[in-house]
Amino acid sequence: MEAKAVTGPAPDERDLELLDGLAESRRALEREISKRVIGQHQVVEDLLTALLADGHVLLVGVPGLAKTLLISTLAQSLDLAFSRIQFTPDLMPSDITGTEVLEEDRSTGRRMFRFMRGPIFANVVLADEINRTPPKTQAALLQAMQERAVTAAGETMALDRPFFVLATQNPIEQEGTYPLPEAQLDRFMLELRIGYPSREEEEEVALQTTSGSDPQVNKVLDAAALRELQGLVRRVPVPRSLVAYGVRLVRSTRPDDADSPALVRQFVSWGAGPRASQYLTLGAKARAAMDGRGVPNYEDVRAVAPAVLRHRVVTNFQAEAEGRTAADLVDELIDLSTKWT
Repeated sequence: MEAKAVTGPAPDERDLELLDGLAESRRALEREISKRVIGQHQVVEDLLTALLADGHVLLVGVPGLAKTLLISTLAQSLDLAFSRIQFTPDLMPSDITGTEVLEEDRSTGRRMFRFMRGPIFANVVLADEINRTPPKTQAALLQAMQERAVTAAGETMALDRPFFVLATQNPIEQEGTYPLPEAQLDRFMLELRIGYPSREEEEEVALQTTSGSDPQVNKVLDAAALRELQGLVRRVPVPRSLVAYGVRLVRSTRPDDADSPALVRQFVSWGAGPRASQYLTLGAKARAAMDGRGVPNYEDVRAVAPAVLRHRVVTNFQAEAEGRTAADLVDELIDLSTKWT
């Protein structure tokens, strides 16, 4: 069943041109990234979805799966300023945001403070192993993610746009880590799981990375062009029935909601909040725009739903005892939701 299109102003000629151009730019970006990153096609598609929707991403995967290479290659193909922050237990908030230094003018002897910007002042920020630093330092990054600004020395400085944070977590090492609280996880639009490559992909990785060649990555979009495309995604019309479907899916994760299914009331402590409904809608718009389509459909919502919802659903002790994860429950809810359309 297709969602009925909303009534409203028809897209102008410029938006139609941008829509066609976006589909081609998406293919070009995937080609450039594939020069250095073998496989991971779904992860790349989801990264581009979040980027166009102006959202942040949490990447979960074991070491050695090219997470850093993927992100740096994406930034290079977009001609954006890239910075990498290695999160450690001794990292301080000022190591991220920047700090004031005292300088002396040698000609006059006058001393003054000057603010030295930290690595957060970039377009693409890789927060490597974000769960290895204490909550105070995590909060410095997460505040910048939410406000798109940094406050230091009594002054608020806006961050350059676009501003895209990709944080990584290692799921197999928990000693000496500081897991992100649910309220801070909610700042991330998507949680993406990076798995091991297939046998064929791993053979290709071994061949390419030991050959001594370094493929040249061409620039596809600059910051201005990307911001224009992000604006286009916001202007993509969305059917009211599609919004209702996404909201119903989000509300079905809440055990205290009258319409939540039995599996949620049995295994879930807390469900997803309203920000999930916003990201489902934006993600569906971005996917449609990347395909050159002017209106998203139900499949677009279902495609982004796992990455939007699984880090926002908190399971209870019964779920842990029975081996039911949040990701499993979200997949079951999505299957159930196909009957609503």
